[in-house]
Amino acid sequence: MPLNPQHDYVHLAADGSATALPGGDAFWHLAAAESARYGAGWLVSEYEFVADWPTWEMHPEGDEFVYLLSGEVDLLLETPAGLQSVTLAGRGAVVVPRGVWHTAKVRVAPSRMLHVTRGGGTQVRPA
Repeated sequence: MPLNPQHDYVHLAADGSATALPGGDAFWHLAAAESARYGAGWLVSEYEFVADWPTWEMHPEGDEFVYLLSGEVDLLLETPAGLQSVTLAGRGAVVVPRGVWHTAKVRVAPSRMLHVTRGGGTQVRPA
């Protein structure tokens, strides 16, 4: 059955299995016990952004692969060496190292991004 990563997330577990899950609000509003099951694996999801991210986020349990599918964004990374800006235009990708706070500023809207994230322990703070 075909999946749309903007509406269907895929959880890749350590044992090699893949599980399709309802995406968007349905995923983010799962009960804590249920969502905890998906923190140990990798979550594949797609988002469309028409405005800057309202938050910074940080993933302590793994690097994050961020792939720009369309549009243009400045991905801001808060590294030990200082604030780093990576511009992605059209198509392009970056690996955000584990433990690095990051956010995005949308230069061309809409911008669509695919994320592969080890979600356990993710932290968020206002931008």
